[in-house]
Amino acid sequence: MMETKKTALVNGRIFNGDTIFLDHALVMQGDRIHGIFPEYALPENVDRVDMHQANVCAGLIDLQIYGTGKDLFSADLTVECIRRIEKSLLAQGCTSFMLTLATNTLSIFKEGIRAFQEAQPRASLGLHLEGPFLNPAKRGAHPAELILNPTPDHIYDLFSEDSGTVKMMTVAPEIMDDVCIRLLLERGILLSAGHSAASFRQGMQGFSKGIRAATHLWNAMSPLHHRDTGLPGAIFADHNVAVSIIVDGIHVDYEAVKFSKRMLGRRLFLITDAVGACDNGIYQHVFKQDHYVLPDGTLSGSALTLLQAIENSVTKVGIPLDEAIRMATLYPAQVIGRTDIGHLGRDAVANVLVFDEDFQVKTVYFEGEQVV
Repeated sequence: MMETKKTALVNGRIFNGDTIFLDHALVMQGDRIHGIFPEYALPENVDRVDMHQANVCAGLIDLQIYGTGKDLFSADLTVECIRRIEKSLLAQGCTSFMLTLATNTLSIFKEGIRAFQEAQPRASLGLHLEGPFLNPAKRGAHPAELILNPTPDHIYDLFSEDSGTVKMMTVAPEIMDDVCIRLLLERGILLSAGHSAASFRQGMQGFSKGIRAATHLWNAMSPLHHRDTGLPGAIFADHNVAVSIIVDGIHVDYEAVKFSKRMLGRRLFLITDAVGACDNGIYQHVFKQDHYVLPDGTLSGSALTLLQAIENSVTKVGIPLDEAIRMATLYPAQVIGRTDIGHLGRDAVANVLVFDEDFQVKTVYFEGEQVV
């Protein structure tokens, strides 16, 4: 049998986990990473591709994104919309993403699940449901009338046709009883605390019962108060909890990101929480300079790409580039328990982003195929 041709990305700065490789080549074979080797040791029969000293890292991973450009999944629950979002994200260097639906009717959630199952997007990791089991007091852009109290009947109804499509769910821990948490965990769903007015005690209880993450730190959650440190205090206290953050300078001030990073270290990872422009339906997102708001001015989703979030982390927050890359690759992969993405080790999926010193995408490989 003829061996699959190997492609070597040479003359780049390769970021993999905790190591930066210079004068090395990233070698891909088929849809997998073959390894990272000194350039002088490459055999002659390898196709060499010059990276012109650009940065080379694993494809980015976004665990919370609603849409891109003019595409918002919740407003267009179709296979075509999913495929447009996927194509747009791949062009941004985001090779793995959790397509997200915000609080809606159970019938809309189920319609979204069916559309996702039909589309079977290769780059998507599954669906992230942000709601409907949230605290109305911290609803943010979520309609209060569609927020539900969690019950077994609601869970059975919501997941009646799921078949493992939903991989992640944001819930308010203070409204979740043991039975409902168990029913969701039994389905293999990663539970993330968010849109919550939880006290410190309620937050810690939720984490002890199996909630392993928290959604967009500081946004739509109880404040860090000196008499009760609330959900942020619980996040800082439980060292097994990973937490996402939106680094656009709008959802969270950059000084707060600095403080958060010092407190959380490798538990903090990047999301975009990005939406698409929409002027119909429940979620009407209006673009305002560099972010989105609802028609009444309520802050809604971001207009970020993950590469822009990395850039902001480096240039506005002072996080080293290699660490900022890990926050958008390795750490989100660890949160969802995936060992085949988020790094460039041998036998990892050949999802690769190449970007220059100005944080502009130069090349993207998805499963070994060049898509940009």
